[in-house]
Amino acid sequence: MDEANEVLVCASEFIKDRLYFVTLKTATKPKSTANTLYFSIDDELVYDNFYSDFGPLNLAMLYRYCTELTKKLQTCSSIQARKKIVHYTTMDDKKRVNAAFLIAAYAVLVLGRSPDEAYRSLIGKGNPKFLPFRDASFGESVYHITLKDCLNAIYKTHSMGFFNFDDFDVEEYEYYERVQNGDLNWIVPQKFLAFCGPHAKSKIENGYPLHSPESYFGYFKKNNVSTVIRLNKKIYDAKRFVEAGFIHKDLFFIDGSTPSDYILKQFLTISENSPGAVAVHCKAGLGRTGSLIGCYIMKHYRLSVDETIAWIRICRPGSIIGHQQIWLSEKEAQMFAEGDEYRLTTKGDKKVVPEHDFGIYSTKYKSSNKKHEMKNMMNRKTSDTLSRILHNSMKIEDQKEDKKSSDVTKESSCKDARCRTSVLTQGDRLNHIKALRKSLSRPAVNSVHNNNSVSGLRSVGRLAGRCTVSSSPSSASPVRTAKVAVDPTTTHKFISRSPMIMMNKRSLCINKVNLSHSLRPLTRSVSKASSIPGLGMTLRSSSHSTRPTSTKSTRSVFG
Repeated sequence: MDEANEVLVCASEFIKDRLYFVTLKTATKPKSTANTLYFSIDDELVYDNFYSDFGPLNLAMLYRYCTELTKKLQTCSSIQARKKIVHYTTMDDKKRVNAAFLIAAYAVLVLGRSPDEAYRSLIGKGNPKFLPFRDASFGESVYHITLKDCLNAIYKTHSMGFFNFDDFDVEEYEYYERVQNGDLNWIVPQKFLAFCGPHAKSKIENGYPLHSPESYFGYFKKNNVSTVIRLNKKIYDAKRFVEAGFIHKDLFFIDGSTPSDYILKQFLTISENSPGAVAVHCKAGLGRTGSLIGCYIMKHYRLSVDETIAWIRICRPGSIIGHQQIWLSEKEAQMFAEGDEYRLTTKGDKKVVPEHDFGIYSTKYKSSNKKHEMKNMMNRKTSDTLSRILHNSMKIEDQKEDKKSSDVTKESSCKDARCRTSVLTQGDRLNHIKALRKSLSRPAVNSVHNNNSVSGLRSVGRLAGRCTVSSSPSSASPVRTAKVAVDPTTTHKFISRSPMIMMNKRSLCINKVNLSHSLRPLTRSVSKASSIPGLGMTLRSSSHSTRPTSTKSTRSVFG
């Protein structure tokens, strides 16, 4: 037992006798037994950093974790195969806090715990402290958000209907967040979309995909985007959005800086009066874009500044950078006061905050829009045809613009180390890093430039991205099927009745480790949660049915 406890740093119980989160001193993978299933996400769900930032993990990763863990609990729930499930991590501070975020968020979303309860279970006496999250700037961090801030953000946005994992198209999130597919993310349902700034024409320049305004027309119209706000200098002609039926506004301020009070007021007024959703971009769609959207969220939903930053980064990692965080914190009280006055005037009650029937990436919302979309199909075809004609008529002008900006584009192809010290702006550097890491981590699904639309290639991309097809159509989620079955004939051969640790070159087997030692059970009853038929993926305060089956791959996301 002493040897086993030397490996175990700390442990937390989330479902009594069923689900644990543990930190181990060793990076060696524990060997699952007939009674215990070990799994880790440390090397499977990995944050794509810009500089020294390391989390939190994005919303798609949280969704995949929730569906996979629920599946594991259901698989191991029968009397014959009832097992303890142990999510383990190591003493790597960055991986540990990301792993803790996932299981604590699971407790909030699926098990119905409050953020305080979920967090309390992780911070027992003597447990190592969790590293705070930092921004995506180069250099020393000037502002931090905590694991608790992220849990509060998840809890509050979920309660207001910002997202619903029973009605969530994870493939849409993962497809469109890629640079080659548009580099866009929804932040507030049916209200705010953040995206990378368009260019005069679609092309791949020095390995970096550039998208014209026309590339976004189809997706924007399909999702009821009515207004585009540009925060960076003019790179494309705004008429191209206007003549396609969009409202286009310019609110320029310098890359990496914070907006004036006048620009902030204009942004809020435009957003509050927009007939549809608002697509906001600067150069990279991270710093300036996230800062202004953050003010709207504080004003209209009363999230604290740290909860706001946490939520925006969970949706669009890397958002709100450097002193923009401090500026946003200085605007918190002002936004709260303006929001109270706005709600008192428009709703008669300053405490009433908006709630959404459909969250971001909702499949049901898209279905409800189909009838309206069919009515406007002919108008859309005409508009898209005019847009293509307009785009073709601007080729000569585009070539002149390209020639003028040739020096800048040559410089943008520099390596990361050179970019840090060059005259490129913050947005240039972030775009360069994002494009570079995507090209290294994933093969390009396709180029948007063949179809001139970021929405036209999603179905093609899905097919191209699938290597195998699942043979189990009964799978309940889009997550790859977990391989958790254990052969009792082979497993029992290695089970020891005495407390000991068995090791080989590849695995570590912890037998009869006293997991209850140093555990901090949650105060709320877990008897209902431990009954698996009632656990499901039906989230707290959600009445929507489960998403249809996706047959993506037979390989598990988790080890």
